[in-house]
Amino acid sequence: MTDMKKAKACAVRLSGLAEPTRLRIVDCLLSGPKNVSEIAKALKIEIVNASHHLGVMREAKLVQDEKQGRFVIYSLTADFTSKKDGGSTIDFGWCKVDIAGGK
Repeated sequence: MTDMKKAKACAVRLSGLAEPTRLRIVDCLLSGPKNVSEIAKALKIEIVNASHHLGVMREAKLVQDEKQGRFVIYSLTADFTSKKDGGSTIDFGWCKVDIAGGK
């Protein structure tokens, strides 16, 4: 049985993903770090909406941000995703999901 600490960590991650746009952001970031404008353009959404969702995802520790000049670059956190053998693994805190080919 999953212990309470792992269950809570998983619930936080799942709540951070519990919106279709956020799942699309994860998919977008699987190919590499991007700024909010690049994410919004790729998903065909308003920058303010992308920024809002990224904030929720940052609180859930799904994405991290790094200031580079005047841009903030977003990437998936290392403890949420990892790459190996040409694919990616997403870690929900108690289970991991392999995504073949990084998508």
